[in-house]
Amino acid sequence: MHMYFIRVSLVGLATVLMMAAPAVAHHGWGGQAEQESTLTGTVEAPVSLAGPHGAMKIKTSDGQVWDITLAPSNRTAGAGLKEGVLPVGATVTVRGHRNKTANRFEMKTEAVTWNNRTFTVYPNQH
Repeated sequence: MHMYFIRVSLVGLATVLMMAAPAVAHHGWGGQAEQESTLTGTVEAPVSLAGPHGAMKIKTSDGQVWDITLAPSNRTAGAGLKEGVLPVGATVTVRGHRNKTANRFEMKTEAVTWNNRTFTVYPNQH
């Protein structure tokens, strides 16, 4: 009987930890500045939907390459921003929130505009 309770407790604990892991791993908007901003640049690395969030890189006119974090991959694709849509070298404007760390060139992005088309990946953020 005692072994049964230990086994049930361990299974229950493992289940709770597995369910909590995505919530802990997902950083949300906490590391981003509150102020919304925009960046314009050329696509340096195209949209990738391989990770938990869509991602791309743009190079601004000052030569800085920015990591652009998009919505979760399925939401980004649902907004029409799929792999291959934005060609490398295309000029885009991204709207979102820069990372709070001054020397970390990353923006969590709500929308990407290219060729008079806006892909709103976080429609209800702000």
